[in-house]
Amino acid sequence: MIRTSAPLDERGLDWIVGGIEEAIVLSSRVRVARNLQGFPFPGRAGAEERSEVLERVRTAAEHADSLRSACIWEVDSLDRVDREILVERHLISRDLLGDGSSPSRGALILADETSCGVMVNEEDHLRLQALVGGLELDAAWRQVDRLDEELGTLLPLAYHHQFGFLTACPTNVGTGLRASVLIHIPGLVLTKEISKVLEGISQVGLTYRGLYGEGSEVIGNFFQISNQTTLGKTEEDLIDHLARVTGKVIEYERSARSVLLREAPAVLEDKVWRAYGILRTARSLALEEMMNLLSGVRLGVSLKLLKSPRVETLNEILVRGQVAHLEREAGGRMNEHEADVCRASFVRDKLASDERDASESGRSAGSSDTTVADGPPSGGG
Repeated sequence: MIRTSAPLDERGLDWIVGGIEEAIVLSSRVRVARNLQGFPFPGRAGAEERSEVLERVRTAAEHADSLRSACIWEVDSLDRVDREILVERHLISRDLLGDGSSPSRGALILADETSCGVMVNEEDHLRLQALVGGLELDAAWRQVDRLDEELGTLLPLAYHHQFGFLTACPTNVGTGLRASVLIHIPGLVLTKEISKVLEGISQVGLTYRGLYGEGSEVIGNFFQISNQTTLGKTEEDLIDHLARVTGKVIEYERSARSVLLREAPAVLEDKVWRAYGILRTARSLALEEMMNLLSGVRLGVSLKLLKSPRVETLNEILVRGQVAHLEREAGGRMNEHEADVCRASFVRDKLASDERDASESGRSAGSSDTTVADGPPSGGG
């Protein structure tokens, strides 16, 4: 039975624990676009048609093993903060929210304790998706493929024998698959090799975007790399191609980091420790500033210039340091200044807690080194 009106709690955050290549790759996402036969695409559908699509998908989901014990959140019934939290957790797109002029009848169905689920009535009737920590494209694809097989036997999907699955956007026709990795590549940015790498990505049929996909800006040296076409290749081919290219980008990033360590160690250490020092002590942090500072700290952790914080802690700050999460924790709306102050306090507390955990772990292992690294002494904020 699909649960309605369930609290968001920690749902959709399982990816933050990291995974393969977690020092460079934050997460892997796979989604496929599907539409129902006999209904206009959501952009052309009326409210009654979108409502009927939602009910048909809800009924089908009740019988899908992958969505057993799933929860459903209808966008129109959520408050402003919960809608934004779903966006900040990368569980829904802003397109699902609609323009506010009429009920969108959009919804998210999310499998229990995972980030696998379905967006209903976004650009297409269904967007089946899975989000996994680290470089785990195959794992994400297996979840989506299973869900696609189950719902495909329960719903009449729009399919053409020559073109494949029919979608609202022509570039998605065929497999309807979009796979992406969220990757952190500051070494390539600092060595000014990033333009060459991004140009190479474009030449092999991939594209890049910012932290929140299409239309978003690149901040904190976080890039989202994804396939650009879906027609004429199998899902496995598309997944394999993205994984291989991502592997090459990881190699280039590691090489760039080695160059920085070899040729400018003092500059690199200064950047890392300045970033960590500001995050540990700042009393006001704008979102973009926090993202850029997290980039420096993440780089320092991966190069073992810092013994803490953990990657999981950095991922959690990346998500929970955003406005809607801060407002939910504070219990009310905040202006920009209040959000910046609250964000700084949250970051200080998380880093201090991580330092204490690292120190206690060191003592339990019999270590006499209870500082974070050979740098400034540990302290609170």
